[in-house]
Amino acid sequence: MLCALLPRSHSSLFRVSQSKDQGKRLLSTTTATDLESLLKRCSSLNHIYQAHGYVVLRGLDHDNFLLSRFIDVTSSLGFSSYAYSVFTHTTQPDIYLYNTMIKGLSRSSSHSPQKAILLYNRIQFAGLRPDTYSFPFVLKAVVRLSDINFGRAVHSQTIATGLDSQVNVVTALIQMYSSFGCVADARKLFDTVRFTDVVLWNAMVAGYAKVGDLDNAQTLFDRMPERNVISWTTVIAGYVQMNRPAEAIVVFRRMRLEDVEPDEIAMLAVLSACAHMGALELGEWIHNSIEKNRLQKIVPLNNALIDMYAKSGNIRKALEVFQSMKHRSVITWTTIIAGLAMHGLGREALDMFSRMERTSVKPNKITFIAILSACSHVGLLEMGRWYFNNMGSRYGIEPQIEHYGCIIDLLGRAGYLQEAQELARQMPFETNAAIWGSLLSASNLHRDAKLGEQALQHLMKLEPHNSGNYALLSNIYAALCRWNDSGMVRKVMRDIGVKKMPGGSFIEVNNRVYEFIAGDKSHPQYDSISQVLCKIKGHLKMVEHVQNGGGQQLEFDVLN
Repeated sequence: MLCALLPRSHSSLFRVSQSKDQGKRLLSTTTATDLESLLKRCSSLNHIYQAHGYVVLRGLDHDNFLLSRFIDVTSSLGFSSYAYSVFTHTTQPDIYLYNTMIKGLSRSSSHSPQKAILLYNRIQFAGLRPDTYSFPFVLKAVVRLSDINFGRAVHSQTIATGLDSQVNVVTALIQMYSSFGCVADARKLFDTVRFTDVVLWNAMVAGYAKVGDLDNAQTLFDRMPERNVISWTTVIAGYVQMNRPAEAIVVFRRMRLEDVEPDEIAMLAVLSACAHMGALELGEWIHNSIEKNRLQKIVPLNNALIDMYAKSGNIRKALEVFQSMKHRSVITWTTIIAGLAMHGLGREALDMFSRMERTSVKPNKITFIAILSACSHVGLLEMGRWYFNNMGSRYGIEPQIEHYGCIIDLLGRAGYLQEAQELARQMPFETNAAIWGSLLSASNLHRDAKLGEQALQHLMKLEPHNSGNYALLSNIYAALCRWNDSGMVRKVMRDIGVKKMPGGSFIEVNNRVYEFIAGDKSHPQYDSISQVLCKIKGHLKMVEHVQNGGGQQLEFDVLN
């Protein structure tokens, strides 16, 4: 009996007439048609117990459709184990009920995806046949379990049942193959169908974006017979993830020109691009657009605004967004702490961390990277040591290589080169390029040629074509007047074909970001830009002349 599943402590919940506070009771209706309304008001396990009692006492548990709604809501609230126990006591489940339970288990945590696959395998034993919903739901569980072999088996079953040409099945298969990085398999499947369904095309574009193949993603995107906001967002986010923010912003501009209204997720993606490029004007425009269109201020969107303002140089505005938030996640706190540290406000960052602790938000490993970086920026050596040494015992977070990198950087900046080297040797990780880079920077700061030589030897193996590493050691030698050694480093660079990477910069004009590379003359307005630069250079020379005693009248002419 389903009643046996209900805890004794909740049995009184089903006697509605005995409730002392009818206004607070969830069970206020008496007909089966009101079950949908009842389920919509469920938000806790106690509510689920009461709703289940309502179902059982009125015999609604024999209606698979109504029971499916109950199981779906229960699973969506995170109580898939309870939903599964209800399902296992069902006497005659149909394919609709099976699908609902597989769906619930496939999106849950722990061992639920395994149960979803086992349940899927039981469908045929129950004398039923998988339909076009069964396959997409079980494929989600396949992805959760990272079982590509079973995914291929499911693909074979779609062919055997003749459902492999259904658009939602094909879409689910493409998403499955893309999740495993098998984008060639996904494309082969995509090319066998002739659907114009935007969801299917989005899945294929997202597959390319997931593996970083933005050229194919863009090509397919341009061919799409129909696009929606998800199509645009997928490409924008793909460029951001591949550290190509300028192209992400170009796509966003195309999106606006075609009068496609961005949603919260699209704004989130383009704000990340603005943060990468320091595009403050465009970021402010996006912020104003969010306010104007009254988009839902989800926590990740506010986090992106904080990150954008901090990385674009406006920490005051970042703090304003932070203070305006009613709900803050650990990412929110970490982002503002990192932003304060980036602006050299190390003590303010540590004060913010103290506020975070007082609100009972538990820090994560990224938070401690921000904290240690804050200590490094302002030279708080002892404070940095304390946080590093107490991460495990006080906060339950074991230091990762990134944390070792931060504390080694802090020690190196403070001149404790021997201690930094010793910590690098003792850490339970293989020393990577970032740590050797920190030691090389410290050796340059404190003119330690021996440490610089050692660091460069390792960096030549780890990142042999990084010209900056060679330049640092050459600078150390030059500062010590060891000109022959400095020249020898330059010769080594030439001999092994290391070329100095040209410098680059971004400038934002009228909400548009332009990138300039040293020595690059390809910009269509290069001549005009050069003329302006020549005028500025001439003005600066005149100002310098005035400052050196060239006369007050000349200074007036220059300034006007």
